[in-house]
Amino acid sequence: MNRSIDSVSDSKGEESDKNPFLTIEDVELQNEKPLKKADDDRDYTKSSVSVEVSEKLLPSPTKNITSTSFVETPSGLSQEFHVSPSESKELQTSLPASNTRQQSKSALKVDGDFFNITLLIILYWLQGVPLGLTSGSIPFLLKEKMSFSEISVFSLASYPYSLKLFWSPIVDACYNRRLGRRKSWIVPVQFIVALIFWILGSRVNDLVENPGPNIKTISIYFFLLVLLCATQDIAVDGWALTLLSKENLAYASTCQTIGLNSGYFMSFTVFLALNTPSFSNKYLRSVPHDYGVWQLGGYMQSWAVIYTLVTIILVFLVKERQTHETMSISSTYKTIYKICKLPDMIQFIIVLFFTKFGFVPNDSATQLKLLEKGMNREDMALAILIDFPIQIVFGYYAARWSIGRTPMKPWRIAFLARLGIGVLGMATVRFFPSEGISPGTGWYFYFILVVKVAGSMASTVMFVGLSAFITRISDPSIGGTYMTLLNTLSNFGGTWPVYFILRSVDWFTKSQCSVLNSDGNPFSCATTEVGKELCSSLGGRCIISRDGYYTISIVCISLSLINFMFFIRHTVKRLERLPLKAWRIQNQVYQ
Repeated sequence: MNRSIDSVSDSKGEESDKNPFLTIEDVELQNEKPLKKADDDRDYTKSSVSVEVSEKLLPSPTKNITSTSFVETPSGLSQEFHVSPSESKELQTSLPASNTRQQSKSALKVDGDFFNITLLIILYWLQGVPLGLTSGSIPFLLKEKMSFSEISVFSLASYPYSLKLFWSPIVDACYNRRLGRRKSWIVPVQFIVALIFWILGSRVNDLVENPGPNIKTISIYFFLLVLLCATQDIAVDGWALTLLSKENLAYASTCQTIGLNSGYFMSFTVFLALNTPSFSNKYLRSVPHDYGVWQLGGYMQSWAVIYTLVTIILVFLVKERQTHETMSISSTYKTIYKICKLPDMIQFIIVLFFTKFGFVPNDSATQLKLLEKGMNREDMALAILIDFPIQIVFGYYAARWSIGRTPMKPWRIAFLARLGIGVLGMATVRFFPSEGISPGTGWYFYFILVVKVAGSMASTVMFVGLSAFITRISDPSIGGTYMTLLNTLSNFGGTWPVYFILRSVDWFTKSQCSVLNSDGNPFSCATTEVGKELCSSLGGRCIISRDGYYTISIVCISLSLINFMFFIRHTVKRLERLPLKAWRIQNQVYQ
């Protein structure tokens, strides 16, 4: 067992003085009645792998939850701060167990770490650029010429980021000692990303302009980019633990928050605005054109150059401190298997797997549906721009709300709120003005904005509450593996339904052109671009008798509500009351 855990004093006085992770409720309970170690297994609090959800480790209003921390991007994709098993031990001894409360009140000491902190932010920023394109901008560009079924194929490109746990042990264990454990992966991965950006940038404009026959090619390119970014993320997360000094180690996830969200923001909101002709002509040009100032190909090739320059600097100017792996690849996979076999863990995994099912139609289809209804990309980018900082600030207060013994109580409230917001999302589509957002209907933009911000707030509360609960139940002796496993499952719970739900939107849609085709037969016109163009060329009008977006939204929200009332609610309450020993595996695979 880990020496830093076993050697902890059992004295109540020392426990409350030295343990920086005890909440007020813990201290009061200790004063009233001694805790039984066998029942509560409370010495998990001595591990610095589990960091209390508190403002003391939130130097900026970010979602900095744990050392295996998560960042919720504007797309709703939670990013976990990956820590390998050996680094869990390293982190336990690196973060001081005492005086954390005093340290948290002092300013961040960056004198000796300024370059390293800047480097981490840049590396995470680079990672956010392809993710912002994949989860944000590209679906918006494709929706103008493709159906939901066709876009569902592209949605598969984002899957690798939710599954990176399954090859993270390989990234942790395999490396070239001469180059460095982390640089062995970061350097080649970033060179490959730069190469793909450059090659794809030379032809992506043509591919996106005619996406129908090219959707598989586009999807494969971005699948590779996301796969490479996920691999880079594993390496950068691990490097952060040795790159920063002990005093600044708790700020590693702050670097991730700033860098990753900034890169995502650049590739989604900023790029989408600069790629929009109306925005460019209104604010940046004296002579109008029918294209934006920054085309997708030029944007990608610009980042190919930046990727290359940063990677060259890494090779020649940044030295990596040598570390040694103490847990084999096979041992890590065995540990994952043992965790998943725990009886209560099986139920928790089922909850994680189906929790986000009811939210996916609103999260993945509503904005695309608004574009289809006539909302322009400039207004959409503005809504995202306003929503982004609100997410960050609200995350701070959501973290304070989730402190205590029942972090899943706010989670349950926010669950129901998100289902209600899904209904409001349908309303924004249903009552969208036929003339679009104009001076006479400008109020409707604010209605859409309020619904979007409310959805982001509810998502943030769920995210923070779940993060706090995962932090509490994770076994500190295998904290990196434990947390990354649960975060991966949570992420995948929001990823796997997207493909099926986007396809179902078209599958449930029924439409017919107002005129007959050349053979004198009626034909569908709403679910394919070919049908739409044919109907238009014949001078007809596409009549939609049933919109699959509303059908699939109602089905998902209803099933999710039933699931919550009869399974999720009482299961989560029961899991929250379990003693910590219920979450521990026996016969640890390493000492």
